[in-house]
Amino acid sequence: MRKRFGIDIDGTLTCPSTFVPFINKTLKKNITLEDMKQYDLTPLMGLDEAGFWKWMDEMEPIIYKDAPLAKGAKSIVKRWKNEFDLYFISARRNHLLEVTENWFSKQEIDYDHIELIGSHNKIAAVKKHNIELFFEDKHDNACDISEECDIPVILFDTPYNREPIPANVHRVANWQEADQKVQSLLQTISASR
Repeated sequence: MRKRFGIDIDGTLTCPSTFVPFINKTLKKNITLEDMKQYDLTPLMGLDEAGFWKWMDEMEPIIYKDAPLAKGAKSIVKRWKNEFDLYFISARRNHLLEVTENWFSKQEIDYDHIELIGSHNKIAAVKKHNIELFFEDKHDNACDISEECDIPVILFDTPYNREPIPANVHRVANWQEADQKVQSLLQTISASR
C-alpha cells in the first residue's frame, strides 16, 4: 500500500528565502533569511496587516511564478513520486491555483493533488486526504498537525521556526536529511505492524 505524503509548498518545496529579494526591492529593505526570526513578516517589512495583504495581492503571482526550488527537492520528490502519493497542501489562496500548477509543470514536478486552502490551518485537509506524513516549515503548523492528526511531521529548519518541537516532529536541515528521515520513519512504521 502506497503511503500518502502531504507537502507544504512555500518555504518547504520552495526555497525559504524566496520572498527576500522581493521585499528588499519593493519595500527598499536590506534583509536576509537570517533576519526572519518569526513567521509573521509584517514587522520586518514595516507594514501593518492591511498593507501586508495589499503587497501580497500584488506580489504573490509574481513571486510564485518563478519561485526557486529548495536545494535538493526536485530529485527527491521525483523519486518519491514512484513510491508515494504526493499531495501538496498550501496556505496559498485558491485564486493562485493556475500560477501554482504552471510552476509545477515548469519545474517538472509531478503530483497526485494540489490543494490551496487559503489558510494556515491544514488539519482538515490532512485528515480529509488521509495524509500519513507531512512536510512543513511553519512551526505551529508542524506541531498542530503532528498532535491533532497523530502523524509524523518533517519540519524544515529555518530561522523563523526554531522553537522546541514535540517528539513526532522531526527537524531536518535540507531535503537529503528529509529523505533519510523518511526512510527511517518508514522502517519504524513497518516494524511496529
